[in-house]
Amino acid sequence: MMGDISPAIWNALLASSEYEVVISHLSALLLAYPPPFIFVHDSENARLTASVIRATLHTLALDKDSHVNLSYAHLNGVACFSPRILFDTALNCLARWTPDWQDGALNWSASADGKRYNDNMDAFVHGIQAVYADAVHASTRVNGTGKGKDKASASSQSVQRMVLVIERAERLKDNLPELVVPLTRLAELTQVDVTTIFISENQWQDIRPPLRASPEPYYLDVPYLSKQATVDILTSAFSESLEKCSSSSAAEPDVYHPALRPLYAHFLATLYSTCGPFTHDPAELAYIAAARWPGFVQPVLDAHRRRLHSSRPSHVDDDPMNGLMDGDRTREIDGDGEAFGPPGEDVRLRLMRLFTPSLTAALEALYPRLTHAALWACTHAPPPDLLAIPPAHAPQALRAHIAAQVAQINSGAGGGLEELPRMAKFILVAAFLASTNPARSDLRMFGRGPDERTRRRRRKVGTPRKTKPGTTGTAVKIPQRLLGPTTFPLDRLIAILGVLLEENDAETRPVAPQYSLPGEYTEMEISRVALYAQVMELASMRLLVRTSPADRLDGTPTFKCGIGYELAGKLARELGIVLNDLMYEPL
Repeated sequence: MMGDISPAIWNALLASSEYEVVISHLSALLLAYPPPFIFVHDSENARLTASVIRATLHTLALDKDSHVNLSYAHLNGVACFSPRILFDTALNCLARWTPDWQDGALNWSASADGKRYNDNMDAFVHGIQAVYADAVHASTRVNGTGKGKDKASASSQSVQRMVLVIERAERLKDNLPELVVPLTRLAELTQVDVTTIFISENQWQDIRPPLRASPEPYYLDVPYLSKQATVDILTSAFSESLEKCSSSSAAEPDVYHPALRPLYAHFLATLYSTCGPFTHDPAELAYIAAARWPGFVQPVLDAHRRRLHSSRPSHVDDDPMNGLMDGDRTREIDGDGEAFGPPGEDVRLRLMRLFTPSLTAALEALYPRLTHAALWACTHAPPPDLLAIPPAHAPQALRAHIAAQVAQINSGAGGGLEELPRMAKFILVAAFLASTNPARSDLRMFGRGPDERTRRRRRKVGTPRKTKPGTTGTAVKIPQRLLGPTTFPLDRLIAILGVLLEENDAETRPVAPQYSLPGEYTEMEISRVALYAQVMELASMRLLVRTSPADRLDGTPTFKCGIGYELAGKLARELGIVLNDLMYEPL
């Protein structure tokens, strides 16, 4: 139910004053006389608000002492991109029905004949009424176990209520605009006790259908999370991380030591100042903090371990952490009795100066998910004993160590392309050339014959014109490899592939005496069905991007290359292809 939000952040959100107001307000409405349509607006953290509302509904639904029997359905406007998906998901959740593959993944049905309620909005309304009648019947049957007046009072006090929550409701305006009005008037159409809740980061004025077709909702605005509130929420996850690290043998048990909690609070404040202009989502900030914090605190732990393992007093005197620990708040880090406390102000400021630039790099790599936190933390780990390096040379040593680690990982990582078949590698190199070179240059770059050298030589231009004073005379031309890949048809890819196979694969082919004419073996290779199957396999792996519709039968399929120059160059070197000689604009 919590999704990808950690339990510590989850509990902190529920306990925060900002979300406590939303929870109490919504709970009071749903347990009393809720309006038929509620609109919840959160411009900053709509995803967290949806999770908190879902947890609130789950708590109310499990409350057996309440006079309201609540059932709810939580939908996502992005996932429900068709009416049938929305109808089936809503009815299954309201009826607490889970489709099972063993039974044919059947949706909920009130009758044994498997009546469908997903054909249109009218069928969905009848489905809501059937779910409500079934829930009332089940509640009456349960309350009917009493005797006499107890039975009558229990039946009269029990209220059956349904709630339909739609997260990312702004997507309904684009995907299912014809359902916005019926969903907002669901209680009026079904004549049952049902409430519709829209959760969106946009205002209702941006979603409202024209001509005032939808009723005016009950507005519920989520308060803005301040910087201090966000930092407090993230700091509350420190103890949870300590428990995870202490119970895991693969993780560093000292990174989330309780004595480092004050330093973690300062680190989060700096992280928020760096990432705040781009995101205020506590879950995103926690993800970035989890990647940077182990490397940030590693120099402190290295200095402490060096002091513990040092046997000579001179080593202790040279320790940069000596005299910088706050002795009033010392704690035990292990069982040898050595005291460990938070670093002093000088060490904290030094760490901030060293690692603050890397917070921007972490934001640029982790917020769009260009890489994952574990890999980023590994590549940006600091060198050992960073605090022992003189402060004037520490930034250079940190940058050099990170650059060496990135180069080492990149040298051994080919994105998994080294495991591809040899023909697939030829196809990718041919696709890169087809996406980079203009089509008009194919004859000159790949044509073979007596005039090959003449064709490859660029045409000479006439006498250049005199430029006007103060101008360069020509427009700046951006290389195609910087503009991105262009679209090419499949037959052009096959033609370039044939040239590459003829020139770079002839020596490695099995002996085939039946092909005596020049190029006959290559013609056979590029006409195989397996070659076209390999192209489609690469397209499914997103190494080739298909730009034409898959269901289009007329015309040649068109593609784009999905790899860059670095990977194409690595594959070309492995195949023995001089890639720079075949590029229209060589590097």
